[in-house]
Amino acid sequence: MYALGLGVLLLLLKYLEIGPVATWDWWWVLSPFAVAALWWAWADSTGYTKRRAVERIEQRKKDRIAKHKEAMGIRPRKPR
Repeated sequence: MYALGLGVLLLLLKYLEIGPVATWDWWWVLSPFAVAALWWAWADSTGYTKRRAVERIEQRKKDRIAKHKEAMGIRPRKPR
């Protein structure tokens, strides 16, 4: 996601001809988009994206259970 943000920033600077980016070749300006595409391809092919989504779901589930236990007056367990 950082590469995509950097790409948008460099593209804007190149388009508006601001600073030293105005003199750079377009290859340098557009390279963060290629890096972002490679990152997403790698993350999807290795299962990194799915693993992170499952971790987020599990954490939400644990937080919800702890919140309900606290509301019922039961002290949640400390992590081991």
